[in-house]
Amino acid sequence: MMGKEPQSATETVESLEHLAEDRDEVRLADVLDEFGKRSFGPFMFIPAILELSPIGGIPGVPTVLAAFIALIALQLLLGRDHVWIPKFAEKRALQSDKLMKSAKKLEGFAEKLDHWFKGRLSQFTGPTWQKVSAVAIILLCLTVPPLEFIPFASSAPMLTIAAFALALTVRDGLLTLISCILSVVAIGVGTYLYYTSDGSSGGSFLPF
Repeated sequence: MMGKEPQSATETVESLEHLAEDRDEVRLADVLDEFGKRSFGPFMFIPAILELSPIGGIPGVPTVLAAFIALIALQLLLGRDHVWIPKFAEKRALQSDKLMKSAKKLEGFAEKLDHWFKGRLSQFTGPTWQKVSAVAIILLCLTVPPLEFIPFASSAPMLTIAAFALALTVRDGLLTLISCILSVVAIGVGTYLYYTSDGSSGGSFLPF
């Protein structure tokens, strides 16, 4: 599957498993080679769902993932035709066993997503709506750092980002519209949690 853009959540997760099979660690450069340079959707979907997995429970990881997603979303907003990642970031790596464990736990979730969403309302998947999605994703990313250490809070925007990214991947306009609604809800919920929480230790939104 070298250089082929995934067209579904399942293909995205399977690609991660393929990368983790034959090496000790997986670099971002490896993921870029595996997915191809036009994979804006998968490159935002992966870190978003990883934040919802046990990896997202590591302090600081949600903020790093949000920063990476924002970088990709900004490129989509600016109309770039391929994903660009700084050289120093390409060398960043994750242990293969941790990646494989998270990917395995996400298999069933990915299959359900593909069953629910695929290619509806194509008029909401064009360049204009891609830019709308990019703006919403960037705004959601900005909410992650202050919410990271509040239980469940940072996972709310990440779940919405995953929905946007999946919509971009499978070209589903209905999911794009649903994601726009979810973004308003996620920001509202995040704001509420931020101002009502005592800022104690964080957690993961989904029981993966």
